[in-house]
Amino acid sequence: MRAQVGGLGPGIEFEPTRPTRAPALADARVALVTTAALMHPAEPWSAGSHDFRVFGRDELDDVIVGHNSTNFDRAGFIADRNVVFPIDRLAEMEAEGVIGNVAPRHLAFLGSTFDLSTFKHDTGPAAAKLLLDDRVDVVLLTPV
Repeated sequence: MRAQVGGLGPGIEFEPTRPTRAPALADARVALVTTAALMHPAEPWSAGSHDFRVFGRDELDDVIVGHNSTNFDRAGFIADRNVVFPIDRLAEMEAEGVIGNVAPRHLAFLGSTFDLSTFKHDTGPAAAKLLLDDRVDVVLLTPV
């Protein structure tokens, strides 16, 4: 691990952006983005993938964790998917009026990836466009 991480540069510099003001949570559309490499069984991740997977709000029953680290304990996810992807908690918050609504689509990335330039130039903008097209106001990131 030290050999892989030790050679990384200082990171990627991003151009300054102007912040926007999100609506109150009670009016906000909320999406989930995770780095747990969630996937449908027929969509395996390749090592070092820079892609992301898209999950509809109502198609999460067959989702599994594709995170490929031997040190990652999947027991929590197996017992309750909300440990890494709290979609049911968001639905409860929507029903209680705490948030405006749950976004129609959510994203999963492979967290064990080191080349960040692809995320900056390709994957990140594509993911952001999808969320903007869905009129998402707030993203809850669950880093795994």
